[in-house]
This record gives sequence, structure tokens and C-alpha cells, in this order.
Amino acid sequence: MASAAAHPPAWLTFDARPDVEPAGPDAETALSDVERAGVVLAGAAARTRAGLFDALATALPLPDYFGRNWDALADVLADRLDTGPLTLVVRDAGELLAEEPPTQLGILLDVLGVTAARGHAPLRVVLHDHPDRLPALRHRITTALANRAPAPPPDPH
Repeated sequence: MASAAAHPPAWLTFDARPDVEPAGPDAETALSDVERAGVVLAGAAARTRAGLFDALATALPLPDYFGRNWDALADVLADRLDTGPLTLVVRDAGELLAEEPPTQLGILLDVLGVTAARGHAPLRVVLHDHPDRLPALRHRITTALANRAPAPPPDPH
């Protein structure tokens, strides 16, 4: 099991390019190709569950009826994947759920994993952080993945 946890699932990748502060007319070129193709979420805005749900509701945007809990997140992400692929880029990803117990990160990864496995279109999650902070982020994610149940196989129907 330890070797499986060392490799993130196919839907999850890490990005460790140094941060670039976009400013002025060149701001668009400072963004990575992944960020231009995806929905960018600030990890600093998602240090708590409430912050994560609010940031996702704004960034995606999610419907007004989104219940801001894990089951509701799974439902609205599945609905979103019915409309096409989704790439979610989390900048400063080490901040993601940093003020919550570690189990909450595991639950988020469960929700994302099940959504990725069952979605009608691909889900990709890119965790971006500064290269110096990437080892701690990898460890945190690997630990959370190792402590969760594997995602069920995709629904064949």
C-alpha cells in the first residue's frame, strides 16, 4: 500500500514552477498554460472548509443551491463534469484546508477521486506551490491518500 500512495492518482498532479507575480500588460503571459486552461483557486482562500466551499462556489461558479458540504460538493462537481472537462488549479496548495484536521483533506481527496472516476468528462486537479514547499505538500497529500479508501470503479452506465 505504501508504494501505491507514493504515486498520486492520474487526476492529481503537482506543479512546482516558481511563483511569478503577474502585473501590468504581461500578466496573461505570466500565467502557466495549465492556469489559462483551468479554473484557478487560491489555496489561501481555502484554509477552512467554509473558505474552500465559498472559493469553489465563486471560481466555478457553482449554483446558488450548493449546500456547502461534502455531499453537495460531490453532486455539483458531477453536474459540472456533465458539461465538459474541468481542470482545477490550486495555487499555494499547501494552504488548502491547512486550518482543518487532516481528515478533512482526505475527505476532499475522496470527493475529487470519486468525481474523477465517475464523471462523464475528465477532472484534473493541479496542486501548485513554490518548489521549496512542494515536498511538504507531497507528504501531506500522500498521507491523506494513504488514509482513505480507494475510489470505486467508474459506473459503466
